[in-house]
Amino acid sequence: MTFTKRILSASALVAVMLGAAACGAAPDSADPRFADGTLPEEATLDDTYPGITNLDPDLVAAVRAASADAAEEGIEFFVNSGWRSVEHQQRLYEEAVQEHGSESAAARWVATPEGSAHTTGEAIDIGYWDAAAWLQENGARYDLCQIFDNEPWHFELREGASADGCPKPYWDASFDPRNSA
Repeated sequence: MTFTKRILSASALVAVMLGAAACGAAPDSADPRFADGTLPEEATLDDTYPGITNLDPDLVAAVRAASADAAEEGIEFFVNSGWRSVEHQQRLYEEAVQEHGSESAAARWVATPEGSAHTTGEAIDIGYWDAAAWLQENGARYDLCQIFDNEPWHFELREGASADGCPKPYWDASFDPRNSA
């Protein structure tokens, strides 16, 4: 093999390796697709996406403490959703209206921006199912409570829950007084 062919072959190999690495690379937290609070799959509290960094610091501290204890049992927490921009929340609400056929049906699943604790950084959706189940069972120890019966992944900070237990969850988001017009 000539010197030129070796250089071209090596260059091609490097290009393929760099391309493969780029395809498998984690999403960039500065990517504008994430500016509205959208999170990539398997985001964690250690990530620097706006959906994480705009969360209430007390909520983050509580979820970190719970996550550390759950990890001792082999359970890993991922953040499916955290802070959302008003525009992102409005888009989710409008999509739910289309999917469910009416505003009242959509309100069972998605709050308006004015009523959503996500737009203030005071709510977090935890995945996978084992992590959400662990948090349902143990969250009160960290003042973390499941807020809606029909959303077993949605948790908010409820001061005093570690002493008094979590309040009874709302049947769904439409029963939450924050979502009243």
